[in-house]
Amino acid sequence: MDMGELPDGMDMPESKITTPHPSASVILSRERAGGHEILLGHRVSELPAFPDVWAFPGGGISRVDRAAAESHPEWLSERGGDRVSIFALLREMVEELGVAPDGAGGFCEVSAEVRELICGDKSGWLESMESGELTSDGFHCEMITERITPPQAPARFHNLFFHVPTGDPGVIPTFPPGRSEFDEFRWWRPVDLIASWESNEIRLPPPLVTLARDLVEAIESEGDLQSACDALAADPPSGRHRFEYGPGVECVLIPTDTLPPATHTNCFILGERGGERVIVDPAAMDEEGLEELSLKVQEIYDDGSSITATILTHRHPDHIGDLGQVSEIYQAPIWASSETLAAIPPCDTDRVLSEGESFVLDGPSGGIRWEVIESPGHCPGQICLVGESGVVSGDNCTLVGTILVPSGEGDMGAYISGLERIRDLKPKVLFPGHGPLVANPERVLTHYIEHRKARHQNVLDAVRAGNSDIPSIASAAYSDSPGAHPLLAQDQALSHLKELQRSGDVENDGSGYTAA
Repeated sequence: MDMGELPDGMDMPESKITTPHPSASVILSRERAGGHEILLGHRVSELPAFPDVWAFPGGGISRVDRAAAESHPEWLSERGGDRVSIFALLREMVEELGVAPDGAGGFCEVSAEVRELICGDKSGWLESMESGELTSDGFHCEMITERITPPQAPARFHNLFFHVPTGDPGVIPTFPPGRSEFDEFRWWRPVDLIASWESNEIRLPPPLVTLARDLVEAIESEGDLQSACDALAADPPSGRHRFEYGPGVECVLIPTDTLPPATHTNCFILGERGGERVIVDPAAMDEEGLEELSLKVQEIYDDGSSITATILTHRHPDHIGDLGQVSEIYQAPIWASSETLAAIPPCDTDRVLSEGESFVLDGPSGGIRWEVIESPGHCPGQICLVGESGVVSGDNCTLVGTILVPSGEGDMGAYISGLERIRDLKPKVLFPGHGPLVANPERVLTHYIEHRKARHQNVLDAVRAGNSDIPSIASAAYSDSPGAHPLLAQDQALSHLKELQRSGDVENDGSGYTAA
């Protein structure tokens, strides 16, 4: 099958997986009669990365943190290779929370002058440490786990999570001068945090979901949070972790030959562990991808789950995969649109999914309903799945690169209308075919819609200015994007031109395009 996305004569550009940056996050805890609580902040909705989610304070390791470790070996000398991470942690606590060690095992509020200095320039933290205004004396923390951002994200981190007990009443976080990543701080019991997430009341980034589950499980085993963290510190969870993008929505990253900068296709597992599950876009074609899929399928069976069906969002090979080899890993009925089913080998158990159909996946806590909507602009027969957790949106939008509307099989008008329709659903989250989850769907979809409509107008303006052939039209319409590949620009311009012909704004008598 032809991918159908790249224009003739264009080879797939090379794409590289981003190297993770080292970072550190702090899990501050306090004691309460009802049990220990941990501090999280709600990230501002306008942030480009992980907006509108609850997260732990922290950040990337800076040159200042490295300089502190190199120039002052006496600071936290009892620590091993994680000293630099701890210095990053202490600096971020000052910047984001306004608290620092008091030198006696507790914490104190940082003066406004010192905090403003550090927020303005990170080197101010090292200066304040050297002057004695800040100290690391008496500071205690435990590294309880590490997480690495999955390879489909544009910015990746190798993050160490440290538990820092603060006693009772704990610390009182404050907002920094100027802009803050957070607009609210809240203390949570880990069990309440997971319950709120599972009820779709709050959003959590995938690493925090599994971390919170680890904490809840360890607390149940050890009796309290401190003992749980001690146990996790003694044997930090590492290796493979589930990527839970939403309640009843897991993601498996399948390496595929897809449009860069994306390197993977998101294969989604819908349904609760221990219940009925469906696999969306298995995608696997090579040994590495098939191994990833095989491990996930075995995990599904080990959880006591069943695989009800394979759902294909559309017919592009980087979503379908090698169905012959996939069927050797597991067998399940294939559900897809009629256009997609026509592009794959026939199967006796196919189910045609069309607009308005729905299905329910039974699980331990009840049934989870998903509804089918059609969104064919990127590819004929593309479908989305709409549920309480969000929308499995296929190739409609992405936070990594862009979405092409191929001139051969795409439909620019249908694509824009599909984006508007998805936005009107007001989904909590988008689960796209490539890249990280979209936690602020309305803002991202609005950007996509406005961008496409502006480009549509640029193409029309280029024709009205007297450009009649596709290369000159594309050159004029994409003058604001000098880095765009000429063949891609011409192909997308042709998609816009076809829609302009359908709307009657542009004509072509065989000698070139003219304004109607």
